[in-house]
Amino acid sequence: MAFSFFKKNKEEKKDTSSSLHYYALEVSEIVNETKDAISISFKQPDTKIDYKSGQFLTLIVPVKGKEVRRAYSLCSSPFTDSDLTVAVKRVDNGLMSNWLPDNLKVGDAIRIMEPMGVFTTEYNASNKRHLILFAGGSGITPMMSIIKSTLSQEPNSIISLIYANRNIESIIFKDQLDQLATDYEGRLHLIHILDDAPMNWQGHSGLLNHDMLVQILERVPSWEDTTYLMCGPEGMMKNVENLLSEQNIDKSKIFKESFVAGTIDKTDDDGSSAAEGAKEVTVVYDGEEHKFAVEPDTTILETALDMGIDLPYSCQSGLCTACRGKCLSGKVKLDEEEGLSEAELEEGYVLTCVGHPITDDVVIEIG
Repeated sequence: MAFSFFKKNKEEKKDTSSSLHYYALEVSEIVNETKDAISISFKQPDTKIDYKSGQFLTLIVPVKGKEVRRAYSLCSSPFTDSDLTVAVKRVDNGLMSNWLPDNLKVGDAIRIMEPMGVFTTEYNASNKRHLILFAGGSGITPMMSIIKSTLSQEPNSIISLIYANRNIESIIFKDQLDQLATDYEGRLHLIHILDDAPMNWQGHSGLLNHDMLVQILERVPSWEDTTYLMCGPEGMMKNVENLLSEQNIDKSKIFKESFVAGTIDKTDDDGSSAAEGAKEVTVVYDGEEHKFAVEPDTTILETALDMGIDLPYSCQSGLCTACRGKCLSGKVKLDEEEGLSEAELEEGYVLTCVGHPITDDVVIEIG
């Protein structure tokens, strides 16, 4: 197993003008999951969109006269759900996360970039594994998709979900999770942690810290084939990573999906943080070659977009990998490497949204 996260248009159309596929999908349902989180379902087009559990959709919406793109993990399962569904949680000053619940209506059409992401796994009915999932807040979104697919496709596998939230009212998908735990009794183990727990709360309360994690892991079943997945606030995931490291869990068994960029500053191997002066970059995409100069304080993607060059992108923070390309020559500094695996970095892959050319001979091939 390998885990590698407008107004209505009468017809769903597929844009084939580039190697990436774009769709205009009709909103079929909007559900208030909590007071500050909604789920949005989209009708599948005539030619069904294939995706894997754990992947995300990029929504493209004009907000205040500007095209805004944001990546949202799919909470639907390709095995159990007919529509594609994402969850959106309001955040302070969030441009898209506040626009969607305030403006979107059933029947509207949203431009969508094809599903992407490598926080995925292949399912097999013969698998007998234990997935231990750590989620915090909206980090439940990709986990929901993985949970439904695993329960549906692998009758011999089990899941333990450790899910941290502020209070009961903020638990996204609470009723769905309870129903799944009932329908698949013995195979889905739910462990809720509340920061602000009510007086009659029987579960864990407080922050998901080291001592609490130790207590929780002592309660979950011990299986030889166990994989650990995490998605949530950076601090929570760091606590989980530290504990798993203490317990000598093989890193090949641990996978995470990040919704926010890390806070650690990155520098080049030689200690430099940026190149002096503009550097020329050549980007090969969809059969076309684009040459342009990139200033030190500007990313490759920002420069391309300012020049009207339509390159693929989504999160613009180095996490989603929609802008991934292979550096064929030259050297590129990345502000954030979280979205790429060690193998991808060794093979020369870079992310144009957080990439700065260090030399003048940079050539990047996308697609």
